[in-house]
Amino acid sequence: MAKKKAYNNDSIRLLKDEERVREKPAVIFGSNGIDGCEHAIFEIVSNSVDEAREGYGNRIAVTRFEDYSVEVQDFGRGLPVDYNNKEGRYNWELLFCELYAGSKYDNNSDSNYEFSLGTNGLGLCATQYASEYMDAEIHAGGFRYLLHFEKGKPVGEMIKEPYAKKDTGTRIKWKPDLDVFTEINVSDEYYRDMLKHQSVVNAGIRFIYNNQVGKSFETTEFYYANGIEDYIKEKIGDEGLTPVQSWKYETECRDRDDLDKYKLKVNIALAFSNKIQFKEYYHNSSYLANGGSPDKATRTAFVYQIDALLKEKGKYQKSDGKIIFQDIDDCLDLIISSFSTVTSYENQTKKAINNKGIQDAMTAYIKNQLAVYFLENPLDADKIANQVLINMRSRVRAEKTRLDIKGSLTQNVSNLTNRIEKFVDCRSKDISKRELFIVEGDSAKGSCVQARNSEFQAIMPIRGKILNCLKVDYDRIFKSDIITDLLKVIGCGVEVDHKPKSGKDMISFNLDLLKWDKIIICTDADVDGFHIRTLVLTMIYRLMPTLIREGKVFIAESPLYEINCNDEVWFAYSEKEKSDVLEKIGDRKYTIQRSKGLGENDPDMMSLTTMNPETRRLIKVEPSLAQETAEKFDLLLGDNLEGRKEYITENGYLYSDLVDVS
Repeated sequence: MAKKKAYNNDSIRLLKDEERVREKPAVIFGSNGIDGCEHAIFEIVSNSVDEAREGYGNRIAVTRFEDYSVEVQDFGRGLPVDYNNKEGRYNWELLFCELYAGSKYDNNSDSNYEFSLGTNGLGLCATQYASEYMDAEIHAGGFRYLLHFEKGKPVGEMIKEPYAKKDTGTRIKWKPDLDVFTEINVSDEYYRDMLKHQSVVNAGIRFIYNNQVGKSFETTEFYYANGIEDYIKEKIGDEGLTPVQSWKYETECRDRDDLDKYKLKVNIALAFSNKIQFKEYYHNSSYLANGGSPDKATRTAFVYQIDALLKEKGKYQKSDGKIIFQDIDDCLDLIISSFSTVTSYENQTKKAINNKGIQDAMTAYIKNQLAVYFLENPLDADKIANQVLINMRSRVRAEKTRLDIKGSLTQNVSNLTNRIEKFVDCRSKDISKRELFIVEGDSAKGSCVQARNSEFQAIMPIRGKILNCLKVDYDRIFKSDIITDLLKVIGCGVEVDHKPKSGKDMISFNLDLLKWDKIIICTDADVDGFHIRTLVLTMIYRLMPTLIREGKVFIAESPLYEINCNDEVWFAYSEKEKSDVLEKIGDRKYTIQRSKGLGENDPDMMSLTTMNPETRRLIKVEPSLAQETAEKFDLLLGDNLEGRKEYITENGYLYSDLVDVS
């Protein structure tokens, strides 16, 4: 073991220049992984966005190269890189090689930028420091400036030469350094998503994306003439419950009474839909993944005003509680794009803002606008009120169902033998070995119990065909003793779907409480057996889909034929396997019989073909298989009569028994 160095006065070290970023990239970029690399790209794009928003250039081009390098080009005024008399240094040294050097610190006063993404003077320099190389070409004031950097350091002097053309702007090309980031292969999806977001909140600016990775180069343009209003219309299409509303206002606010006021601009586009829901917040063009002030304002204002609407119209019933934001969120489509001259970002990654002044101003404005909207559009107000109440009552019912079933379905499965009729447990407590066989009826239970390895294999028989869980509500499902007994044995609870489009409530479900490594559906190889298998699989698909995603659900494959020749026995699981066996036997005498049901098989055969891990065949249920099975089952046994008739007409011949097995 190496001897530790002494901790003394010489142990303190100061990181200098590029070391501050290259050794600690997560401090600036939020991560030293792909997220940090992506944020570095956004930092350079944001500088070009700031320039275009001030009216200098209406086009920004971003190129992704095969070697993971990136180029961002704008057509603004061009970075000021010549000598700075005030600082006594060249501006290119300050911008590219000094953290906290920039021109966006005084946006609230007379500044070059009123509303800007860049506020800290970190992005360009930090990205240069974190690059394997960076090249910059600037056209400004009749000159062309060229700069080159490697590993965070300038290489050579700045080249300045006359430039006769009239275009101005900045082009920066760099390659993120693998010595800084653990991964630099930024996906095509990130570029498209980021540039689309920028085009949405910067109406009138064209974002051109050149993807030069792969055999064919591809150019995509992102452009929204009316910004967020066009975007929300694109998102909801014809699925809106109400028309899109577009609100804009400007004001002044302050974060504390003794602080200076600052400017705030807010653009809001919203609609209500019972099919599509999303919320997106932006500030100074930066997508606020974590929201912050705008999200808090939205929650407060919408709950307050819609609650007031419901009370005013007398729509609350005596049994109703007060709505919460989740009830509104389930039918709300909203984009807020705000700009301010003073911004308090959560950190350099700019995923949230926490300005109290912005939150208070937005809250008051949204409350007022909603009140006016409801007053001027009573039909829309009724639709919104009714949908929010539907969501609220659905949530309350789901919560009641969740509380009713949570205690009984998440109990420990130890000693369940005495509490659940006909369940036969195994001895092992090692979850990595335990297997639960769900078998068809008492007769199959008897054969499986005799054939199993009682150390790690448990048997749970089900009596007949269970409910089709796709077609009935939760109340009816959980009144079924067969289903609730089975859920108790599995032991991990259920995933109650109470949000129409927002996914599952996982509170009732805990995978850690699952007491089985494998859940094996074991039914006869006949029509009834396939039907029962499908019903059980459908139940798991609706109530516990995580078990399928985690690879815990299997189907025991039963043989179709038993073939005997002299002292040899073969089991064929398909017509092809039967043909292969008969070809192998040749002219010798043999007997062949259709395999019996599980309850009629002797224990040795059951062990050999179904239970023994060394000789059995299991089919692992994949998510796509479960979904396909559920959809097919719904088609064949559901309410879509025309669809079922069409399917049988086109595919019925595939299921005809054309083989003589006598």
